[in-house]
Amino acid sequence: MPRDTFELEAELRAARRPFAVAIVVETRGSVSARTASKALIDDQGRVLGGWVGGGCAESATCQAALQSIASGDSQVIDIDLDDEVLGAGMPCGGHMRVYVEPVVPRPMLWIMGRGRIAEAICGMADLVGLDVAVIDPLADAGHFPAASRLIVDDFDYSQLNPAAGDFVVIASQHKGDHLSMRRALASGARYIALIASKKRSRLVVEDLRREGASERDLARVSAPSGLDLGARTPEEVALCVVSEMVLLRRGGSGMRMCEKPRGDKEKPSLKAAGG
Repeated sequence: MPRDTFELEAELRAARRPFAVAIVVETRGSVSARTASKALIDDQGRVLGGWVGGGCAESATCQAALQSIASGDSQVIDIDLDDEVLGAGMPCGGHMRVYVEPVVPRPMLWIMGRGRIAEAICGMADLVGLDVAVIDPLADAGHFPAASRLIVDDFDYSQLNPAAGDFVVIASQHKGDHLSMRRALASGARYIALIASKKRSRLVVEDLRREGASERDLARVSAPSGLDLGARTPEEVALCVVSEMVLLRRGGSGMRMCEKPRGDKEKPSLKAAGG
């Protein structure tokens, strides 16, 4: 029995799986799909549910879905079913326009520890489009209202499971820094921030190196973390760390906007869902 696309979409969102929604917005001539036909396509280019036509229409839509999932941008594609190349020598004689929108889960920020800096990082990270999980036995919703997940029963960080595009912040205040750092390095996290002084950061990194951590893995570590904004307060320190995450995520230059060369093209400020 065909899956209901609304139910399937809810399942994909809950599982944090990227996918694209394809909707036929216009048809002309002889086409098999109707206007408003809809399909869900995963990040492997497979139709999971729904239908937007067969043969060349499905192939072109799946290809566009993969592009949109990769870029995070929605697009409208025109499919000429009267083209003998697309139609494999059997043109249908019609034309379709399909709107393709990617649905990409927000990256996760995993915060290990608590305290005023961790609380401020959690709030700012939510504002810039990250889902936040906090791991600490004393974490509570009152101090971390923006967190989507609170983990209070994980004393050895075994539940730390970041995906390749996720971020990790270690704010354990020197309590178990080495254990949490080893767990973070064993994951696929793209960025690992240690909230600590320069001296403490150096000692932790040197210990990890002696324990066999590779230079490639240590390159993911930002210790001490954050951009140099001259921060003094916990909130300003949090801003430095979140700014560094945005810089990495969006591929910025870190320059002051007024100092950027005039020839540099500005990136769009808004993107499609997710990303």
